[in-house]
Amino acid sequence: RFGRRTVLLWALAAYVVANLACAIAGSFTLLLIARALGGAMIAAARVATIALVRDCYHGRAMARVMSIAFMVFMIVPILAPSFGWVVLQFGDWRLIFATIAALTTGVLVWFYIRMPETLAPENVLPITPSRIIADWRVTLTDRQSLGYMLASTALMGALYGYLNSIQQIMADVFAKPALLPVIFAASSVTMAVANLLNSRIVMRLGTRLISHGALTGLILVSVLHLAAILLGWESLISFTVFQALTLGCFGLATSNFSAMAMENMGRIAGTASSVQGFVSVTAGAVAGALIGQAFDRTTIPLVVGFLLAGLAALVAVAITERGRLFRPAQTASRPA
Repeated sequence: RFGRRTVLLWALAAYVVANLACAIAGSFTLLLIARALGGAMIAAARVATIALVRDCYHGRAMARVMSIAFMVFMIVPILAPSFGWVVLQFGDWRLIFATIAALTTGVLVWFYIRMPETLAPENVLPITPSRIIADWRVTLTDRQSLGYMLASTALMGALYGYLNSIQQIMADVFAKPALLPVIFAASSVTMAVANLLNSRIVMRLGTRLISHGALTGLILVSVLHLAAILLGWESLISFTVFQALTLGCFGLATSNFSAMAMENMGRIAGTASSVQGFVSVTAGAVAGALIGQAFDRTTIPLVVGFLLAGLAALVAVAITERGRLFRPAQTASRPA
C-alpha cells in the first residue's frame, strides 16, 4: 500500500531513533524497550528490502542479487567484534549505539537520494483484513512458495542450533573458549565465499541445480561428520573443517531457496516476504533452541540437527518439485 521506499525510509529513521535512545538510556528498562523497537524496525527494513529486490528481479537474477546481500550479511559478524573493539577505545558502550545510529543515518541519506520507488502502480493493493488474509493464503498455498519456505525454515533451525551450541562446544567439548571468534569467523567466511560463488555461477547453472546440489552436499557432509564422531576421530580441526563445509553448503542452498520462494510472489512481494520471514525465523528459532537444549557435552546433537534439517529440507524440496531435482522448472516462472 505505501511502497517499498516509504517503508524503508521510515524503518531506517526509526532504527536511528531507537539506537540514539539506547545511547542515552538511563535505565535497563528503557534500553530493552529501545532495543525491541530497533529489532522491529530492522525486521521491517528486511521485509521491504526483499520485496524491493523481487520488484526488480526474479528467478536466477534475484538469486544473484540475494547472494551478494547474504555475502555482506556473513562478512559483518567477522568484522563486528573488531569494529566494536575500536569504538570502545574512544568511549563506553553507549558510543557503540551512537555509532550505529550515525552509520544508519548515512544509509538513510544514500537511500533517500539514490533509490526510487520500485512498486509498480498496478501492484499497489489496499490494506484491508480481507486483502491481507487473501495474500497470506496465496503465500501459504503456492506450491513453490510454501515448499521452499519450509526448506529454508528447516535449514535456519540448524543454523540457530549452531549459534546456540557453538559456545558450549568450544568451552565444554574442546576446552578452547578463547578460539570461539576464530572458529565462528572461519564458518562465516565459508558462507560468504559460497554466496559470492553463487552470485557468479547462478545465471549459468540455475537456482535449482545449485541449491539442490548444495542441499545434497550438506546431508553428505553431515553423515561423514557423524561417522567421524562415532569412530572417535572428532577433534577441533575436524569439527572446524566439517562445519565450514556444512555452512558453505547452507549458504549456497538458502540464498537460492529464498529467491525461489519469492519467484511467483511478484504482486504481493511485501506480504510474501513478511510471511516467509516470520515462519522461517520463528520456527527456525524454536528448532534451534531444541538443538541447543540437546547439548550433551559432545558435538553429536548439533551434527544430527544439521542432518535431520537437511533431510527435512530435501523432503520439502522433493515434494515441491514433484521429484524433479537438479533440473530447471518445466515451465518458465512468471511473476505473480
